Amino acid sequence: MTAPDASQTPNQAAAAPPGAIKWLWWLTHTAVFRHAVTGLIFLSAVVVGIETYPVLMDRFGGVLKGIDTTIIALFTLEILLRIASHGSRPWSFFKDGWNWFDFIIVIVCLLPAGGGMFAVVRLARVLRVLRLLTSVPRLQVLIGALIHSLPSIGYVALLLSLLFYVYSVLGSMLFGANDPGHFGTLDRAALSLFRAVTLEDWTDLMYTQIYGSAVYPPHISGDFSGMPPAEPQGQPVVATIYFVSFIITGTMIVLNLFIGVVLTSMTEAQAEQAKATTDRLRGNTELGSRMKSLEDRTTELLDELKALREIAERGEHGHKS
Repeated sequence: MTAPDASQTPNQAAAAPPGAIKWLWWLTHTAVFRHAVTGLIFLSAVVVGIETYPVLMDRFGGVLKGIDTTIIALFTLEILLRIASHGSRPWSFFKDGWNWFDFIIVIVCLLPAGGGMFAVVRLARVLRVLRLLTSVPRLQVLIGALIHSLPSIGYVALLLSLLFYVYSVLGSMLFGANDPGHFGTLDRAALSLFRAVTLEDWTDLMYTQIYGSAVYPPHISGDFSGMPPAEPQGQPVVATIYFVSFIITGTMIVLNLFIGVVLTSMTEAQAEQAKATTDRLRGNTELGSRMKSLEDRTTELLDELKALREIAERGEHGHKS
């Protein structure tokens, strides 16, 4: 899914496909058109945000509804222009997944707001902000990179799941008696490790196991309903090795590996976009060269025809003489 760069002029925009209305195609691919759509999306986001304040709605509700109606009308006009720009092949508009995304959001916004559709329409009004994904090509690169990296992310997630499972089992076995609230069962241990891997107060979990739940503040381990009473037991060496190794492995290695996969995919997506832009410009250049060559050849043929006509005229004149 690609889109022309917002900085393109009509002469630099992607060549109009067969059957397209050229001037309308160029209009919908100019920087002015795209900037106008982006500004409209920002205005829509501001209106949706203001509507969350009841006081402002009581004072300016009518004005805000009028602005919202205008925004929907302009979005509809934009979609119609983009479809019409394909001329005799309007279905070509739907070959791009990003165009489907825009079209569905606009259609949902046009649904009547009454009855059971009220919640859907309100959700669509919020989702209009996501149209920035299609309006800003750089955001499309990011989304494309995330989609492209999904297979690799799946393997990273599998590795992280195995790490969580092993450490959750070990945590239940080692610290379940001392801190049943956090390590009493496998699921509680996994949730506690998720808290630790985000670096959210993970030291409280570690100190509870190092000093024992009777020494470290009791409210940290808690008295959870349905859990057996704690049997305070500090394990300084084991707890230190357990938590430090988990934080280093889970946070410093695996999560950084996840970031590395995304960055690699982003670099590849940018390279693909640059190649597509280069190919498009090269195609436009080759087309221009061919047209120039054809014009030169046409000029030569016209000159030859003119010379032949002159020869014929001189011959006819000599024959009469």
